[in-house]
Amino acid sequence: MRVRLVITCLLATATYSAVAAGPQRASQPTSASVLSEHHLEVLDQMSPQTQAEFLLERAINRYEGATEQIEARADGWRGQITLNERLNGLFMIALNSDEWRVRAAALELDLAALNVPKTHAAIDSLEHDARYGDQGPRANALWRVGLLGNRGVQADRALDILMSAIHDENVNVRYWAVEGLAYLGTDDTIVPLLRIFHDDPSPTIRERAACGLAQSGMLTAKQRLSAVPQLLEFADDRSLDDQTRSWVFQALRDITGQTLPRDAAAWRTWQAASRRK
Repeated sequence: MRVRLVITCLLATATYSAVAAGPQRASQPTSASVLSEHHLEVLDQMSPQTQAEFLLERAINRYEGATEQIEARADGWRGQITLNERLNGLFMIALNSDEWRVRAAALELDLAALNVPKTHAAIDSLEHDARYGDQGPRANALWRVGLLGNRGVQADRALDILMSAIHDENVNVRYWAVEGLAYLGTDDTIVPLLRIFHDDPSPTIRERAACGLAQSGMLTAKQRLSAVPQLLEFADDRSLDDQTRSWVFQALRDITGQTLPRDAAAWRTWQAASRRK
C-alpha cells in the first residue's frame, strides 16, 4: 500500500532550513539559474531516475526551464523511476513550494513514479477502487484521481469521484478524499472544502480541509482569496469549537499574509479597507 502523509501546514509545519558556510552575505543569486545547453546534453545521457532527481532539484531552485523539462519528460519516466529516499525528499519539498509550477512538476513526477498514465482509461481503472474499494486501495485511488484531474484528465469526473468519499465513515478514506480535492485544485473544490472544514466530525479532517484551502494543494492564490468571505463567516460562528475557530484565523493569515489578531471584527475591518483600495 503506497499511502503517505502528503503535507502538514496548520497543526505542524515542516521546516526546511539552509546552513550557511562561512561569513553571511547579503542575498544574491549565484548564477543565471537557467538550464543551459550543456545541462540538456548531459540530461540525455542520464538514467530516467537521475533525470528526475536532477530536474526536480533544479525546479525547486527556480531554474528556468526545469519545470517544462519535467512536464516534457514525465510520460517517458513512467515505470522507470521510483520515489527513493532522495527523490521522495525532493518531492516533499517541491510539494511545499510557494511556486505553483514547482508543485505541478511534483505531481507530474509522482504520476510517473506511480506508473499512472494521464488518460481517460486511467480514471476508468481507478474509479471502482476510489468509490468502493477497501481502505488502502481506496485511499491510493483517491489520491491518483485528484492528481489526474489536476493534470487535465476529466477534472469534472475526478471531482464527482472524490465527492463520493467525503462522507465515508472511515476517517482515512475521508482524509484522502480531502487531499484529492485539495490537489485537484479547481474552482469547484472550494465550496466542498469549506463545508468539510465546518462540518466534518473529525478534527483531523477539518484541519486537512483548512490546510487545503489555505496553503497545501493546488489552489492558486486567487482561488484561495475567494474563500475569505466564507472564512469570515466561520470566524463569527460560535457553533465551532475553539480549535476549529483557531484554524479559521490561521487560514485567514495564510491566505492573506496579514497578521491580525484572533478577532473577527478586526478581519472584517481589514476586508472592508482592502475592498476600497
